[in-house]
Amino acid sequence: MTETSFEPQMLESLVCPQTQGSLRYDAARQELISKAAHLAYPIRDGIPVMLIDEARRLDD
Repeated sequence: MTETSFEPQMLESLVCPQTQGSLRYDAARQELISKAAHLAYPIRDGIPVMLIDEARRLDD
């Protein structure tokens, strides 16, 4: 019973730490996507990890 989920309303106050741009929530991968920076920030236990060093590079 420790299921913790990300609250999408948090997107209103979060920005990409690298570009200060908007983020998109990817529920399937539990990530916040910054298209401008080509990075995906992980969400762990319902908490976004907004560290550039922890982000996954998007190679699309």
